[in-house]
Amino acid sequence: MNIDFNAIIPFLTSAEVQENLFAVRIGFFVVAGLLVATIIFILLKSHYLEWLLMQNVGEFLTFRAFGARRLVRRWRKIVKRLESGLESEYKTAVIEADDMLDYCLKRMGYEGQALEERLEKLTSAILPNIKDVHGAHQLRNSLVQDPTHHLSIEDAKNALDIYEKALIDLQILT
Repeated sequence: MNIDFNAIIPFLTSAEVQENLFAVRIGFFVVAGLLVATIIFILLKSHYLEWLLMQNVGEFLTFRAFGARRLVRRWRKIVKRLESGLESEYKTAVIEADDMLDYCLKRMGYEGQALEERLEKLTSAILPNIKDVHGAHQLRNSLVQDPTHHLSIEDAKNALDIYEKALIDLQILT
């Protein structure tokens, strides 16, 4: 059985074949129109476009990433813990600052199961105080693993200064 490929195109473009395929074309246009209408309906009902528009307008007007205000408030609460005068609050502040950095790196797309793995993906060009961050993270780990570990206000302030500089370098805090 030999197929003449040169005869296929004139056959498909012939008037009689096109008349027979007209109903099929109409059916495809109807199905495509229904799919487009369904997608538009879902987008309008889910408020996704409204949320996306508000996010973009907010970023444009404030020159800051969406959600940055919430992170700034969270950071202020962490720093405020140092004013309590309680060692347990100092420890909590260091742990929360570490968790905040971990959360931000996750949101920025750095892969890894834990903060250590995400920090390995960073370079000193991205985060100039990366060695200090590693040290602050080790302090956090010792606080979590050993509840009797003593933490002075100076050590807590030093750790929070390191985390704050890292968050500023990552343009999360300003």
